[in-house]
Amino acid sequence: MNFKAYPLQFDPILKERIWGGTKLKSMFNKPIPSAITGESWELSDVKGDVSVVSNGFYAGKSLTELLEAYPDELLGTQVHARFGKQFPLLFKFLDAREDLSIQVHPNDALAKQRHDSFGKTEMWYVMQADADARIIVGFEKKSSPEEYLKSLEDGTILDLLHTVGAQKGDVFFLETGTVHAIGAGLVIAEIQQTSDITYRIYDFDRRDAQGNTRELHVDLALDAINYDLTDTQKQYSKHPNASNAMVDCPYFTTNYLPLDGQATVQKDGASFTVYMCVEGGFEIETNGENYRYKTGDTVLVPASVKTFTLKGQASLLEIYIS
Repeated sequence: MNFKAYPLQFDPILKERIWGGTKLKSMFNKPIPSAITGESWELSDVKGDVSVVSNGFYAGKSLTELLEAYPDELLGTQVHARFGKQFPLLFKFLDAREDLSIQVHPNDALAKQRHDSFGKTEMWYVMQADADARIIVGFEKKSSPEEYLKSLEDGTILDLLHTVGAQKGDVFFLETGTVHAIGAGLVIAEIQQTSDITYRIYDFDRRDAQGNTRELHVDLALDAINYDLTDTQKQYSKHPNASNAMVDCPYFTTNYLPLDGQATVQKDGASFTVYMCVEGGFEIETNGENYRYKTGDTVLVPASVKTFTLKGQASLLEIYIS
């Protein structure tokens, strides 16, 4: 059967977190299960959390089913050749009512060896920030495994780490090995490799409703951490109706596309394209059909959709694999 090519949306996979809140509902109208909902997984091929199509001909089909049947059409020829029938990226919205744990993600080699998984390179786009919101990214000065362990023993880990204020529109790119934490009062759009491997280093001695602390991975993190200084915050242009480069790395390319009217997009079939609507509303017009989206929507344009037009007033994150 031939692939029916159209923009795909998916049911959100909602995750309760000790640090979560209610903004995923108040801002995006996600059907959150409780007042501590921290994450909406918008597009996922993580085992046990595979996205299901919510619109059109393939509604009810899982991403895995479509990848198995139509890898070139969905992923693109180059992405399929590189990653096989696996969707290589994970897209999320996060609501941090409280600080997230201080954590680090392993690189591909370490993640493969320990967990048979991809590593977790990721980026954040700040969609909303309370007045005093901040982010922890990397070290204040070059550190070492010995200094890291000692700081955990004597409770001074926060003194070693680099903290920056965060505002709407800020972009942070976190290569594997970067110690980090999203602070309270932030709503984030996150783009990352398909991986759920996190090494939690410090959790502010928090306890859950049952009085339990969360597991820490101090030793696993030891050789996953990059102890050098890192440059994580990215500057970018905002030319209207154009793709403005934000992050370009081996795992994904992310552009900022401020839509004011319309923009026509031409693709070559090598990669899928994902749009995350971080503000406003827009339409995709292709093959004589119009598909509408609002703030907080994520849409997968299959690689076989090579020509389409974006219309509306919106701020979009445009993601593909080069």
